[in-house]
Amino acid sequence: MVSAVRTVVGDVEPERLGVCDAHDHLFFGSPQLPGQELRDVSAARAELAAFRAQGGHSVVQWTPYGLGRRAADLPPLSRETGVLVVAATGLHQAAHYDDRTLRGLRGRLAELFVAELTDGIGTSGVRAGLIKVAGGFHALDAHARWTMTAAAEAHHATGAPIAVHLELGTGALDVLELLCGELGVAPYRVILGHLNRSPDFVAHRQAAASGCYLAFDGPSRANHATDWRMPDAVRALAEAGHGDRLLLGGDTTTAAARSVNGGPGMPYLLRRVRPRLAAELGADLVERIMGENPGRALGVEWH
Repeated sequence: MVSAVRTVVGDVEPERLGVCDAHDHLFFGSPQLPGQELRDVSAARAELAAFRAQGGHSVVQWTPYGLGRRAADLPPLSRETGVLVVAATGLHQAAHYDDRTLRGLRGRLAELFVAELTDGIGTSGVRAGLIKVAGGFHALDAHARWTMTAAAEAHHATGAPIAVHLELGTGALDVLELLCGELGVAPYRVILGHLNRSPDFVAHRQAAASGCYLAFDGPSRANHATDWRMPDAVRALAEAGHGDRLLLGGDTTTAAARSVNGGPGMPYLLRRVRPRLAAELGADLVERIMGENPGRALGVEWH
């Protein structure tokens, strides 16, 4: 079988992703962020167009089950803007759902993930291209273990990569011990997100040594120690020989953060972050991080 990235308009060769925002959101809504839902299709279109105008070619939406993915809207947005979009299945932390929703998923979570990866999300026919789950702060609670166990089962059934929200950037080694140790997922099929939020360079290197992918996402969030420490963290990993495992993303989760509303949004990743990293690391490495690594991280020989 040939490796392919599963986008909302069909499977494509990994190299077709081009310049990729490896973690972002076109649509997202959670009770944890009341009044800041990303629901507006016109705003999503404008954000994609602004990203495209800065030289962007693809966006990976990490919005999982139950948080307003609007899967049916993704293919027309992709076609209208010329930006490839990858959708996600999966489940976020328990705090993002009500008890009734979680009870309804008991005993069928892995089955749901597999169905959304192979048949499509709901009645949209849009197939997910990755599984998104989440850890806790420096630990894995019962919910995280449940969702990651289901994600591993779905991975083994389909080959799909697993992307992990690390709470404030912590718990990377616990996640790898569970997914890759206990549950048998190959490290190169795991993407760890939000490592910029915890600038622990030793933990970063330890995680990278496993062979997983490391995502530095959510630029311009000063309270997460992102912009001012992220270049140092990326440089340290590159100098340690892990440049081929690094990913960059914007992680726009609120309406206020969108560029169309005066925030940094998706274009910031290319407008400000890319040139800063290029000045410190060299344009060739940054081009590989944004243009080659995402294709390898998301390219799958689908079962």
